[in-house]
Amino acid sequence: MAKIIFHIDLNAFYASAEEVLDPALAGKPVAVSGLSRRSVVSTANYLARSFGVHSAMPIQEALELCPQLIVVKGHFSFYEELSEQFIQRIRRITPWVEQASIDECYADMTEAIQKYSRPLDLAWQIQQNLFSDLHLRCSIGVAPNKFLAKMASDMKKPMGITVLRKQEIKSKLWPLSIQEMQGIGKKTASLLKSIGIETIQDLAEFKDLEQLRTIFGKNTQLMIDRANGISSDEIICNHEVKSLSQSTTFLSDIRDYNEICTAFRKLSSQLSQRLKEEGKRGSTLSISVRFFDFTTIVRSKKIEYPIQQADDLYEHAIALFDQNLSDETIRHIGIAVSALQDSNQQKIQMNLFEEHQTTNDTLEIVDALNRQLSHPSLIVASRLKKNRT
Repeated sequence: MAKIIFHIDLNAFYASAEEVLDPALAGKPVAVSGLSRRSVVSTANYLARSFGVHSAMPIQEALELCPQLIVVKGHFSFYEELSEQFIQRIRRITPWVEQASIDECYADMTEAIQKYSRPLDLAWQIQQNLFSDLHLRCSIGVAPNKFLAKMASDMKKPMGITVLRKQEIKSKLWPLSIQEMQGIGKKTASLLKSIGIETIQDLAEFKDLEQLRTIFGKNTQLMIDRANGISSDEIICNHEVKSLSQSTTFLSDIRDYNEICTAFRKLSSQLSQRLKEEGKRGSTLSISVRFFDFTTIVRSKKIEYPIQQADDLYEHAIALFDQNLSDETIRHIGIAVSALQDSNQQKIQMNLFEEHQTTNDTLEIVDALNRQLSHPSLIVASRLKKNRT
């Protein structure tokens, strides 16, 4: 049975992430870049690309092509957080996920897709969920191996879904220009064209292997195989989890503080369970809050000791939220833990949120701990005093 590999590629990722942080950018040409005259474009949204703006272009040249271009410096820690959330959502569907870069991954959906009566329903569901939950657009290629899946995802952007079967290689893959083939850069494409290779078909059928070796070296057979649709379908999953997160989008925008607290408590419980399943604790906690107009804030704090328990997660999350209160209605919230450590490498810590019979000495210890923490542990003190009385 042939495998079913998805290549999921986030469209104009950095620019899209900036629109998440500032919805006022939507519908305007945007480029992510440094702000000096020597800076180059990291990425541009599709509207900016329609003016000829592209990555690696000097920012001054981009502004000449598109005078109304909005240049933002970029928030790379936020990009990393969004990327982690993207990958985690795909791993909930299948454990066989290989992250190729910050904005793309391969996933073996051979088993997962069996649950759907129509095979492309899963790809459509992934697209819709990433857009509704993270406000990110993606293109998905579906094929029996990684190379064909990657080529397929590039065929329709943004928000495209393309299937590339082996029997369609001659009709869909071979007519493409050689520079559109994955792994062929501008210089290599120029060399190939100099020996008469203009399309992927030309490479697939080229007979002079010695001439090709002067260009590809030891990768000659690999590139010929790819041109013929032959490639590995092995998903490399030996990843190290860098962070774990949980989030929720409300059915309607909310403002009630008690509802928000209830939602954070539920997320904390879910995240705690996942940390225990992964055998992890984390010493950096983040919350994200998306308001009714899609403006998003992300706030983080370092914690004195790695945590895992739901009550610990909740108290730190609420403390962060309280520091950033707003009268705006809220559409979406999330909680994340990073700087992860293996639980079995972490010394057993006293759980401050369990009720114990205490003495005055213990109360003094708790007071000292409270002074070390970055927020007042009022619940700790009140429970301990209650026990003492």
